[in-house]
Amino acid sequence: MTEEPTGARRRGVRAGLRGWGGVAGMAAACALTAAVTLLPLSHGGADVLGADPAGRGSALPAKADDCADPEASLRPSTAGGPNIDAIKERGKLVVGVDQNSYQWGFRRPLDPGETADGAAKASAGRLEGFDIDLARAIAADILGSEDAIIFRAIPTNQRIAALDSGAVDIVVRTMTINCARIEQVAFSTAYFQAGQQVLAPKGQKITGYDDSLSGKRVCTAEGSTAYEAMEKNAFGAVFRDEHDGGPEDEDLLTVPNQLDCLVRLQQGLVDAVVTDNALAAGQAAQDPSVELKGAPFTTEYYGVATKLGKDDVVRRVNHVLDEYRKGPWMAAYDRWLKDDLPGITAPPQPKYRAG
Repeated sequence: MTEEPTGARRRGVRAGLRGWGGVAGMAAACALTAAVTLLPLSHGGADVLGADPAGRGSALPAKADDCADPEASLRPSTAGGPNIDAIKERGKLVVGVDQNSYQWGFRRPLDPGETADGAAKASAGRLEGFDIDLARAIAADILGSEDAIIFRAIPTNQRIAALDSGAVDIVVRTMTINCARIEQVAFSTAYFQAGQQVLAPKGQKITGYDDSLSGKRVCTAEGSTAYEAMEKNAFGAVFRDEHDGGPEDEDLLTVPNQLDCLVRLQQGLVDAVVTDNALAAGQAAQDPSVELKGAPFTTEYYGVATKLGKDDVVRRVNHVLDEYRKGPWMAAYDRWLKDDLPGITAPPQPKYRAG
């Protein structure tokens, strides 16, 4: 774990984000990431991973209709296996992350008053955040160094595809564990509890996930649990693009990355956003013109995802999480999330499958 920054440093980072255009500036800086399906963000290594040549990861998943406890995962282990061995042979852990979610995975701008030279220039642009700290802890456990890692920025709607293709070993990107997804990927135990919530401009007559959304334009990220929630009950809101999912998809109401929704909100193209409250809190911290509305209307847990059948990776990540919960987790929470998402006193406890 790197040194925890002071409150002044935290405020400086936030001010720096606002200084270069807040969320809209961050989105512009990361526009290439949103446009490219898989962009390698090299950190001490080359872009080395293509499709999984051995096809390691072919176990049959549980059926969603038999799913009673999706957060239950495999028991932790430090034992090796074909996939852990392949990572060690490569010498790098390849991780799918976000690079434009403040506090979770973002590129640090220069603090106010810093000059773009020396150490400041070297650290500016470094990936930081709660998910990034966890990814580095996993790399340190498997490979002995938190820098033995290659980050790949992936849009929300490409997380599962990146795992299926073998483009990444794991995804650490605020990915909710649920019954539908455990048919597609293998999850670790839960490392964070969140919930869906509405984000809208201050003064907007929207009170939350309720009838106040009727007739409003609501933005969600494609492949997100927010979109699934709107499919179940949109309260009369408009949330689908006319050509949703097709080659002519307008990407206005349903977008590749959840940050794109906030940019559209700032531009007046949508009236509200539905997303994880953990992400929305960071967005509201950057843009004082928006706020969370109502209360979270779901309870969701984030997990580290890998390709189905890569049981050795799941067990090793669960081992890391067991150790991470003993101290580093709270240190990361205090560093990144406490100011804007207060009141959390402990990480979620792990659940394991029988046997």
